[in-house]
Amino acid sequence: MRNTSKSTPSSTSVITLSQAIFTVNRHAKTAGNPKYLYSLKKRALMKMIREGKAKKVGLHFSKNPKNSQQQSDVLIDCGEYTFHLPPAKEDFKELPHLGSLDQSLRNPKCKMGLQQAKGILEQYTGMSDHTDQIRKPGKNQYQKPVFKKLGDSFF
Repeated sequence: MRNTSKSTPSSTSVITLSQAIFTVNRHAKTAGNPKYLYSLKKRALMKMIREGKAKKVGLHFSKNPKNSQQQSDVLIDCGEYTFHLPPAKEDFKELPHLGSLDQSLRNPKCKMGLQQAKGILEQYTGMSDHTDQIRKPGKNQYQKPVFKKLGDSFF
């Protein structure tokens, strides 16, 4: 059931990519603004599925449904790891429903930093975090305030 092929370079091997996705996903769950991390995870998984490095296994009932009583997620098998993504319409037609998530199955632990994981996935997907670019443009030049004489116009 697990796909562990190593036919690609080490930075984009299935094992490295799945560990990076695991790290990004773990940090996204507690991040203040997880939108970018979740979109990075989704884009990486979708690219891996297209390349045959990961595969959709089936549908699971969601552990925490949002506004409904039941919601399903797509289970994706990627190396030694499994992940969940929101389903598309065709997923309900094509994939078998596996019922509830088995709580005894866990992903293996990995020790990869968030910045390293983001770097691997950004290189793999071509995505970039625009907030990092906005924060790093360089040192702001201090401009002295200009004081006008009392009664002079500011314009």
